[in-house]
Amino acid sequence: MNKKKTIKKPLWFSVSASANLGGIDPKTVRRAIKKSPDLKYKIIKDRYHVELGSLLQYLSMNKKLKNKLYEQGLGQYYRLWEQSSHPESKD
Repeated sequence: MNKKKTIKKPLWFSVSASANLGGIDPKTVRRAIKKSPDLKYKIIKDRYHVELGSLLQYLSMNKKLKNKLYEQGLGQYYRLWEQSSHPESKD
């Protein structure tokens, strides 16, 4: 059986924080909220909050946004994290 893994405590970010994580403009996030049915969001005190998993899926659907994610957003730290978690052996 193929069970889909569910997130128990999803992370929610404001529009500006989502834009910073994605390396994009906040206007792009607001536009995505209005146009993309797959982007999960909620409104708290008249402010949008975007779920991290759906934001990453949205950014990876478009090549330009995906490149921005990897070059200017959270992805620029991925290589550093990957290198530090898998140090090369010095035999």
